[in-house]
Amino acid sequence: MRPARVLDYVTGTIIALLVVLFASVTWRQRETDRRVDELRRPANTERKGVFTTDDLEGLPTPVRAYFENTLQEGQPYVDLVRLTQDGKLRLGGASSSWKPFTATQHVTVDPQGFFWNASISLVPFVSLHIRDLFRGGDGSAEVSLYGVVPLDRAGSSRELNEAELVRYLAEAVWYPTALLPSEGVQWEPVDAQTAKATIHHGDVSASLTFSFNEDNEVTRVHTEKRYRRVDGEFEPTPWSGYWNDYQTRNGVRIPMEGEVVWHLPEGDFEAWQGQITEIRYDE
Repeated sequence: MRPARVLDYVTGTIIALLVVLFASVTWRQRETDRRVDELRRPANTERKGVFTTDDLEGLPTPVRAYFENTLQEGQPYVDLVRLTQDGKLRLGGASSSWKPFTATQHVTVDPQGFFWNASISLVPFVSLHIRDLFRGGDGSAEVSLYGVVPLDRAGSSRELNEAELVRYLAEAVWYPTALLPSEGVQWEPVDAQTAKATIHHGDVSASLTFSFNEDNEVTRVHTEKRYRRVDGEFEPTPWSGYWNDYQTRNGVRIPMEGEVVWHLPEGDFEAWQGQITEIRYDE
C-alpha cells in the first residue's frame, strides 16, 4: 500500500473513531440529563419550612444533641442536593483491587430519591460507568463500558428497592434536615449514644442504627440486613457506613469522608471509600 493511501486510511480511521466517541459522549450526557430531570421533576421544592427547636420535641437525647450541633436555627429544609465525590471502590469481592472513581449524585427529599452516576477507571483509557437510581420507590443499578455498552443491570425488586432506601437514609447525614421527624423519620432510643431511625416510601421501609460520638456527630450507621447482590441474587447481609471529617458546608455540619463495609462471615469487606468534593442544596 502506498504511503499516501496508508495516511488516508489512518486519517479516516481516526476521524471515524472520533465521530463514534463524540456521539457516545453526547448520548451519555443526554441520558444522564434525562434521568436527572425525571428524578427532580416530581420533587416538592415549594416548601418554606425551616429548622427550629420545635423539630426536636420528643427525640432521643443523642439525636437531639446531633441536630443541635449540626443545624442552625432557621436552616431551610433541604429539598434538592447535588454533590460530587471521588475515592476508590471494589467491583468484585474482598480480594479484588481498589479502583479510583469520580461521581456526581443528585438527591430529592420529598419524595426520597437519588441518582448516582460514577465513572471508574480500570486502566488508562478504559472506564466503567455505574448508575445507581432510586426513584418513585423503585431502585435500579447498571454497569456499562464507557457509559454506553451495557454489561450488567439489576431492575426494580423488593430487595433492591429496600437496599436503595437504606442507602438514602445512610447518606442523609449529607443533607441532615431529611433526618428530622417532620420528614417522616421515626427515631427510637437505643442507649446513651445510639438511636434507631426508620423511614418508609410506599410499601418499602428502611431502618438503621445511628451511633454518635462525644462531639454529637454520627460516626456509624448500621443494619443487620441490607440486601447485597451476589451472582444475580440478593442476600441479606450486615452492613455499615462510617462517617468522619465533619466540616460546615452551606451552614450545615456534615461528614466529608466516609467508608462502606459489608460484614461477611469470613470477615469485613471494605467496598467503598470516598470524600465529598462539592455539595450544593436546592440548585
